[in-house]
Amino acid sequence: MTIQFVEGQFVDSYDPTIENTFTKMITVNGQEYHLQLVDTAGQDEYSIFPQTYSIDINGYILVYSVTSNKRVPIMLVGNKKDLHMERVISCEEGKALADSWNAAFMESSAKENQTAVEVFKRIILEAEKMDGGAPQGRTPCSMM
Repeated sequence: MTIQFVEGQFVDSYDPTIENTFTKMITVNGQEYHLQLVDTAGQDEYSIFPQTYSIDINGYILVYSVTSNKRVPIMLVGNKKDLHMERVISCEEGKALADSWNAAFMESSAKENQTAVEVFKRIILEAEKMDGGAPQGRTPCSMM
């Protein structure tokens, strides 16, 4: 999905050997953002964590500081929605999970270029809501 968003193409045989970092400028509601994206390609062994800590991962823990009330938006994205015959998680199940996390939810297909740009715009809008609106000028924005 990241390559579709950044480069406008679907790479059918993407073979990540390490995590990739991308940058892209995007305008949302007239505000320009400079995105820094870290793509782990959905491979636990290529995640942002050292390989010795990520082999056979069965879960992730999100940690926050109890001394700060700054919130970070979470977005759950169901990818590969074009693979209808292979679907094992319904859209309703994904939405219910996102709701239980108080997270935004979308489904996408990087292959068919369905909503790749909208996914990134949506997380920016979610961040703006939590920060009280769009900042002025060019804004850096980091996504993982």
